[in-house]
Amino acid sequence: MRQERTSLTKLLEIKYPILQGGMAWVADHTLAAAVSNVGGLGIIAGGSLSSEELLAEIHEVRKLTSNPFGVNIMLLSPFAEEQMEIVRMEKVPVVTTGAGSPSRFLDGLKSAGTKVIPVVASAGLAKRLEKQGVDAVIAEGMEAGGHIGKVTSMVLVPAVASATQIPVVAAGGIADGRGLVASLALGASGVQMGTRFICTSDCSAHFRYKEKILSSNELDTVVTGNANGHPVRAFRNRLTRYIEELEKRGEGFEEIEKVAVGALKRAAKEGDVISGSLMAGQSSGLIKEVLSVSELIESIIEEAEEIIGHLGGITKW
Repeated sequence: MRQERTSLTKLLEIKYPILQGGMAWVADHTLAAAVSNVGGLGIIAGGSLSSEELLAEIHEVRKLTSNPFGVNIMLLSPFAEEQMEIVRMEKVPVVTTGAGSPSRFLDGLKSAGTKVIPVVASAGLAKRLEKQGVDAVIAEGMEAGGHIGKVTSMVLVPAVASATQIPVVAAGGIADGRGLVASLALGASGVQMGTRFICTSDCSAHFRYKEKILSSNELDTVVTGNANGHPVRAFRNRLTRYIEELEKRGEGFEEIEKVAVGALKRAAKEGDVISGSLMAGQSSGLIKEVLSVSELIESIIEEAEEIIGHLGGITKW
């Protein structure tokens, strides 16, 4: 595989324009190191980790790779302040953020040499964050798993690319070389994939979680939480049906949140596919096998190069 240079790979000093999503209870130091060692950007999920746990994860990933890696921090987490301080002190190369603006942390992170890349769900937010000084943005379409916005990747990525001058990472619905090429055509400088990395041998997610993805199609996920303004995409099961019932009864976010507490951990670590929260994107329908991270990234780059070569042969419309 030749080195794929884009504005994103230059910014992050990585070989390939592929980021691994920071999935809570899934994206640990082992998965992150595997991705970074191949030349992508592996990302540790801060999730609900305590400062001590996150510090241990950072130390472990550095034992396994000398390449750049990142940490994902959910800004609504009660641990966000502590996690940001750990990241700053450890001079983590990259931080991705979700659920809010990282503006109050920018000065501290920049002084540590950390690149800051928030997830955005609109071009307007991307433009505001660019003015505040973030280094790049992740434009995540509603096809993604977990917490999502309202716009598809096909529309969001070019909208964000047109509104900003910083590198744009496309996310949501991407699982192979076709998605990478399409994202580049839409104006992105790279991609972030979450669901696809779950189905790798380097990922610690429970085998039943992986089997659910492998046996699914593009229609098997459902979005709950639209009624309370916190939409989440996951596989349809007993938990999602119960949440839908609560929403129909007009229950508020707090009541629904109580039902969901611990559900993601049950799915990812215990393999509870009945009452666990099996967060996954619509790209599940494109995933048919478990590969090593090395095999996966190699196949994506090779497929992308083949497609680009074919497109280059078009001489007439």
